[in-house]
Amino acid sequence: METPVKTLVLYSSNTPNGHKVTVYLEELKAAYGLDFEVRNIDLSKGTQKQPWFLKLNPNGRIPVLVDQKRDDFVVFESAAILLYLSQHYDKESKFHPKDPDGYSEVLQWIFFTHGGIGPMQGQAHHFHKYAPEEIPYAKRRYHDETKRLYGVLEMRMSDRDWITGSGRGNYGIADMNVLPWLRFHQSAGIETLDEWPNVKAWMSRFLERESVQAVISK
Repeated sequence: METPVKTLVLYSSNTPNGHKVTVYLEELKAAYGLDFEVRNIDLSKGTQKQPWFLKLNPNGRIPVLVDQKRDDFVVFESAAILLYLSQHYDKESKFHPKDPDGYSEVLQWIFFTHGGIGPMQGQAHHFHKYAPEEIPYAKRRYHDETKRLYGVLEMRMSDRDWITGSGRGNYGIADMNVLPWLRFHQSAGIETLDEWPNVKAWMSRFLERESVQAVISK
């Protein structure tokens, strides 16, 4: 009997947090030939709340990475997965900086996403599309805060191509961490990105990448 090939297994779904990790895996595949498998979690059926999944992530959220290459090491939280993959599988630092100051810059923008756009736009999605009752204050509150955060990114991208790195920046995990959220702007009641032309151009560059197309076309 053949021994199963050990690989990286990502439990995920078609969400911004899911896409950011899958995009990075696609980038690592193109750069290094990294093998991985994505197993879909049906959120509508509550699969992420089943006992087997809660053993992987007690918080019952996607994505979760199981690294079979490293004794089935488990990583949950999307940003933690990006950082884990950088440490173990981006050996040439193609998508993250080696120097401490550059690494700090990446962490700052990752934390900005997880303390700002992630939760604010996530709540805007909920109250705009899924709330069982109309709550105008909540819709306005999260919609307006999401727009304010887009404004922060607009200032950052005024003279840059990518969010971190010297000069005009270098494409990397900080971009992958935030842009999947912005791609779902319509779900937050923001019809276009026209109000933020620098962000819109940044998004266009992101969407042109083969790794991104491989994810969003599925």
